[in-house]
Amino acid sequence: MENKKIIYYKQIDSTNTELARLATKGAEHGTVVVAELQTAGKGRRGRQWESPAGENIYMSILLRPNCVPDKAPMLTLVMAYSVGEALKALGFSEVQIKWPNDLVLSGKKICGILTEMQLKDSEMDYVVVGVGINVNTSSFPKELQDTATSLYLESGIIFDRERLIESVAKYFDQSYRQFLEAQDLSFLKEAYNDMLVNVGKEVRVLEPGNEYIAYAQGINSEGELLVHTKEGEERRIYAGEVSVRGVYGYV
Repeated sequence: MENKKIIYYKQIDSTNTELARLATKGAEHGTVVVAELQTAGKGRRGRQWESPAGENIYMSILLRPNCVPDKAPMLTLVMAYSVGEALKALGFSEVQIKWPNDLVLSGKKICGILTEMQLKDSEMDYVVVGVGINVNTSSFPKELQDTATSLYLESGIIFDRERLIESVAKYFDQSYRQFLEAQDLSFLKEAYNDMLVNVGKEVRVLEPGNEYIAYAQGINSEGELLVHTKEGEERRIYAGEVSVRGVYGYV
C-alpha cells in the first residue's frame, strides 16, 4: 500500500460514500479520500458523524484484500489498533479502544471507524474503511460534551492533521500486511486487549431482539468480543451483529 493516491476534497457528502463511487469506477487498492468537511458523514448502525470544517480528520481508505468476506469486519479492529498506535506516538499513552470501532481518551470518544464492504458474485470486491478523528475541535454541542473529546481539548495543543493522517496510514500499512499474512488478528490480539477499555467491565449487549448484561473478557483471534454472562456462560460477540455499551456511561 505504499505510494497511495490521496484525493482531497474541500467538501464532500461522505468520504466512505465517495470512495465507494470511485471503487466502482476502478479506483486502485490503497486510494485514500480526505475531506475538510462532510455534509453527510456516516457512523456505525446508520448514525450520522458530526463533521465540522477545518478541525478534524475525515478520511477513508480503499482496500481490495485477498480474503473471504467474513474477515472484513476484522479490518475495523486493525484500523482501531493502528489509530491507537498513532495517537500513542503523539504522546497520548492513555488512549483506549471501545470495541469494535471507537477510540477513547478520558472516557470520551476521540475517534470512530466505519468499515463497509461490497461483494461481487459472492466474492469480496472491495472494502472501504472510514476514519473520523476529533483533532482540533475546541468545543462540542451540549449533547456531545459528556461523550466526545478532541486531541486539542485533552492537551491544549493544535495538531498537524496531515502528519497525523500519514502516521495512521503508516501504522495501518504495517498491521494490514500482518493481517493478510495471518488471515486473522492473532498478531495483535494481546496488544489490542491491552488497549481495550471494555476488559473486565460490565457491558450491555444489544442484539437484535435481545439485550443482556455481561462481563467483557477481551477479543479472540477472530476479533469477536468474549463475554461472560451473569449465568456464567461464555459468548462470542460478532461486531456486525450487535452493539456493546457501557452500563454506567459511554464506556
